[in-house]
Amino acid sequence: MRICSLELTNYRNYARAELRPCAGVTVLAGDNAQGKTNLLEAVYLCCTGRSHRTRQDRELIRWGEDFCRVAVEAERRDGTHTVEIAIPSAGRRKIRVNGSEISRSGELMGHVTGVLFSPEDLRLVKDGPAERRRFIDIAVSQIRPSYYYALQRYARALKQRNELLRTGNLETLESWDEQLARAGSEIMAARAEYIQRLSAAAARTHADIACEREALSIAYAPNVEDGDILAALRKAREVDVRRMTTSAGVHRDDVRFCVDGRELRLFGSQGQQRTAALSVRLAELDVIRAESGEAPVLLLDDVMSELDPERRRRLLSHLDGVQAIVTCTDIADIAGARAGLVLRVEGARLSQA
Repeated sequence: MRICSLELTNYRNYARAELRPCAGVTVLAGDNAQGKTNLLEAVYLCCTGRSHRTRQDRELIRWGEDFCRVAVEAERRDGTHTVEIAIPSAGRRKIRVNGSEISRSGELMGHVTGVLFSPEDLRLVKDGPAERRRFIDIAVSQIRPSYYYALQRYARALKQRNELLRTGNLETLESWDEQLARAGSEIMAARAEYIQRLSAAAARTHADIACEREALSIAYAPNVEDGDILAALRKAREVDVRRMTTSAGVHRDDVRFCVDGRELRLFGSQGQQRTAALSVRLAELDVIRAESGEAPVLLLDDVMSELDPERRRRLLSHLDGVQAIVTCTDIADIAGARAGLVLRVEGARLSQA
């Protein structure tokens, strides 16, 4: 897959902008707060329907404007795919895929695929389980849109079940338990399969970037270990009624990242955590490529400055055969990347470097 163009209108600090990345490595160089990350965020928004920096659409709209628009055109083996997202300051966003407005956000998934690594990815290792579930959910949804709909069904059933627990109206609780269990079982199976594949790919990538000094492993830690969610819900019902919330299910799952058997969240240095997070993102790219037959676009936001020269060199070797858009403050940081296009970003303006 190759992104041919990105168009922005009233997005973040951009009034209007157009980016036409090359098929290989495109470098966006410039000082901080000039708009480099905003370009990567806009691409990622068209891939997943989400920003990696905010859940508030209003924050994406340029100050003083009442809407923003982002559009991506990509070439895939089966032809051209377009995604356009228009966000008003009041009302709901509108999404068009290949020229047609979609009614379900899941219809966006899989048309333009992307993997983003940013400084915030340290949260993937350091923060609580919600961050890791979110990572897995976005990754699986890009290659399996049916998973996205299972998440939606689960969220609706969980919301309804918690409402029944809060109000004490338990007549239909069993019915909602069954719906929650059906969607949850589908989610569990997909997560287990994906994490197994991700762990194998991440182990290989990490061994290369870390110069084979450490071994990375990833393990699924489901809340319901035996997989029988309905039985777990029934068993926890008395406690749930008392606490007025649902204590069992995939909304309490976790993913464990370990180096040499030691959990990174608890025992890893910041350098180990950063290398692991980067390895996981590159592994995500490999899994998407294996599943779809096409590599997603790789978005690297200010990664190079945080790596020592050897790890930087090893990372750059993974960009061969992949379309990548890389941001940096110093072009020297990406020496050896064989960049096909280098652009200077200054005050939300793009120019040839």
